[in-house]
Amino acid sequence: MPTSIHIEVKERFGRQCASSGSAWEPKLGYSRAVRSGPFIAVTGSVGVNPDGTYSPSLAEQTRRSLTIVQAAIEALGGKMEQVIRTRMFVTDVSKWQEVAQVHGEIFGEIRPATTIVQVGALIDAAAQIEIEADVVVA
Repeated sequence: MPTSIHIEVKERFGRQCASSGSAWEPKLGYSRAVRSGPFIAVTGSVGVNPDGTYSPSLAEQTRRSLTIVQAAIEALGGKMEQVIRTRMFVTDVSKWQEVAQVHGEIFGEIRPATTIVQVGALIDAAAQIEIEADVVVA
Protein backbone atom coordinates (compact mmCIF):
# COMPACT_ATOMS: atom_id res chain seq x y z
CA MET A 1 0.00 0.00 0.00
CA PRO A 2 1.86 3.14 -1.17
CA THR A 3 1.89 6.12 1.15
CA SER A 4 2.18 9.35 -0.82
CA ILE A 5 0.82 11.44 2.03
CA HIS A 6 2.96 14.24 3.42
CA ILE A 7 3.32 14.02 7.18
CA GLU A 8 5.14 16.67 9.20
CA VAL A 9 6.72 15.60 12.48
CA LYS A 10 7.47 18.03 15.30
CA GLU A 11 8.81 17.55 18.80
CA ARG A 12 6.26 18.68 21.41
CA PHE A 13 6.51 18.23 25.14
CA GLY A 14 9.06 15.44 24.86
CA ARG A 15 7.17 13.42 22.27
CA GLN A 16 6.95 13.35 18.49
CA CYS A 17 3.72 14.62 16.97
CA ALA A 18 2.77 13.93 13.37
CA SER A 19 0.48 16.19 11.35
CA SER A 20 -1.15 15.30 8.05
CA GLY A 21 -2.16 18.90 7.38
CA SER A 22 -5.83 18.20 8.04
CA ALA A 23 -7.86 21.34 8.74
CA TRP A 24 -9.35 19.54 11.74
CA GLU A 25 -6.03 19.09 13.56
CA PRO A 26 -5.44 22.73 14.61
CA LYS A 27 -9.17 23.39 15.13
CA LEU A 28 -9.53 20.54 17.60
CA GLY A 29 -5.97 20.69 18.94
CA TYR A 30 -4.80 17.17 18.11
CA SER A 31 -2.12 15.36 16.13
CA ARG A 32 -2.65 12.71 13.45
CA ALA A 33 -0.34 10.51 15.52
CA VAL A 34 1.84 10.81 18.61
CA ARG A 35 4.93 8.80 19.51
CA SER A 36 6.07 8.57 23.11
CA GLY A 37 8.95 6.16 23.61
CA PRO A 38 8.10 2.92 21.79
CA PHE A 39 4.36 3.71 21.61
CA ILE A 40 2.55 5.31 18.67
CA ALA A 41 -1.13 6.23 18.85
CA VAL A 42 -2.81 7.13 15.57
CA THR A 43 -5.95 9.22 15.91
CA GLY A 44 -9.16 8.35 14.13
CA SER A 45 -8.54 8.83 10.43
CA VAL A 46 -11.33 9.03 7.87
CA GLY A 47 -10.82 8.00 4.25
CA VAL A 48 -10.82 11.49 2.75
CA ASN A 49 -9.09 11.97 -0.61
CA PRO A 50 -6.41 14.65 -1.12
CA ASP A 51 -8.98 16.91 -2.82
CA GLY A 52 -11.35 16.68 0.16
CA THR A 53 -13.81 14.29 -1.49
CA TYR A 54 -14.82 10.80 -0.43
CA SER A 55 -15.25 7.70 -2.55
CA PRO A 56 -18.82 6.39 -2.38
CA SER A 57 -17.27 2.94 -1.78
CA LEU A 58 -16.80 1.92 1.85
CA ALA A 59 -13.97 -0.39 0.78
CA GLU A 60 -12.14 2.49 -0.92
CA GLN A 61 -12.68 4.76 2.08
CA THR A 62 -11.24 1.99 4.27
CA ARG A 63 -8.20 1.67 2.00
CA ARG A 64 -7.64 5.43 1.98
CA SER A 65 -8.02 5.64 5.76
CA LEU A 66 -5.43 2.88 6.23
CA THR A 67 -3.10 4.66 3.80
CA ILE A 68 -3.28 7.75 6.02
CA VAL A 69 -2.75 5.62 9.13
CA GLN A 70 0.27 3.93 7.53
CA ALA A 71 1.84 7.24 6.51
CA ALA A 72 1.54 8.55 10.08
CA ILE A 73 3.04 5.37 11.55
CA GLU A 74 5.96 5.39 9.13
CA ALA A 75 6.63 9.12 9.69
CA LEU A 76 7.13 8.31 13.37
CA GLY A 77 9.49 5.40 12.69
CA GLY A 78 7.00 2.55 12.93
CA LYS A 79 5.84 -0.16 10.57
CA MET A 80 2.45 -1.67 9.88
CA GLU A 81 3.80 -4.99 11.20
CA GLN A 82 4.09 -3.31 14.63
CA VAL A 83 0.39 -2.39 14.86
CA ILE A 84 -1.09 -4.12 17.90
CA ARG A 85 -4.66 -2.75 17.74
CA THR A 86 -7.04 -1.14 15.28
CA ARG A 87 -10.42 0.39 16.05
CA MET A 88 -12.88 0.94 13.23
CA PHE A 89 -15.94 3.11 13.52
CA VAL A 90 -18.46 2.70 10.69
CA THR A 91 -21.77 4.37 9.95
CA ASP A 92 -23.32 1.14 8.64
CA VAL A 93 -22.08 -2.05 10.29
CA SER A 94 -24.12 -4.17 7.89
CA LYS A 95 -21.33 -3.42 5.35
CA TRP A 96 -18.65 -4.84 7.67
CA GLN A 97 -17.50 -7.35 5.06
CA GLU A 98 -16.26 -4.53 2.80
CA VAL A 99 -14.18 -3.24 5.70
CA ALA A 100 -13.01 -6.74 6.63
CA GLN A 101 -11.77 -7.48 3.12
CA VAL A 102 -9.49 -4.43 3.03
CA HIS A 103 -8.38 -4.76 6.67
CA GLY A 104 -7.62 -8.44 6.02
CA GLU A 105 -5.54 -7.65 2.92
CA ILE A 106 -3.35 -5.31 4.93
CA PHE A 107 -3.29 -7.02 8.33
CA GLY A 108 -3.92 -10.69 7.40
CA GLU A 109 -0.59 -11.97 8.68
CA ILE A 110 -0.10 -9.23 11.28
CA ARG A 111 -3.38 -9.95 13.07
CA PRO A 112 -3.69 -7.00 15.46
CA ALA A 113 -6.47 -6.92 18.01
CA THR A 114 -9.36 -5.08 16.40
CA THR A 115 -12.79 -3.67 17.03
CA ILE A 116 -15.48 -2.57 14.60
CA VAL A 117 -18.50 -0.65 15.86
CA GLN A 118 -21.34 1.28 14.32
CA VAL A 119 -21.68 4.97 15.17
CA GLY A 120 -24.48 7.41 14.41
CA ALA A 121 -22.28 9.76 12.41
CA LEU A 122 -18.69 10.82 11.83
CA ILE A 123 -17.27 14.34 11.73
CA ASP A 124 -17.93 14.64 7.99
CA ALA A 125 -21.30 13.42 6.71
CA ALA A 126 -19.65 11.81 3.65
CA ALA A 127 -17.28 9.74 5.79
CA GLN A 128 -18.36 6.13 6.29
CA ILE A 129 -15.38 4.90 8.35
CA GLU A 130 -12.81 6.21 10.82
CA ILE A 131 -9.85 4.08 11.89
CA GLU A 132 -7.49 4.35 14.90
CA ALA A 133 -4.31 2.33 15.46
CA ASP A 134 -1.96 1.58 18.34
CA VAL A 135 1.64 0.62 17.63
CA VAL A 136 4.55 -0.64 19.70
CA VAL A 137 7.90 -0.03 18.03
CA ALA A 138 10.36 -2.73 19.03
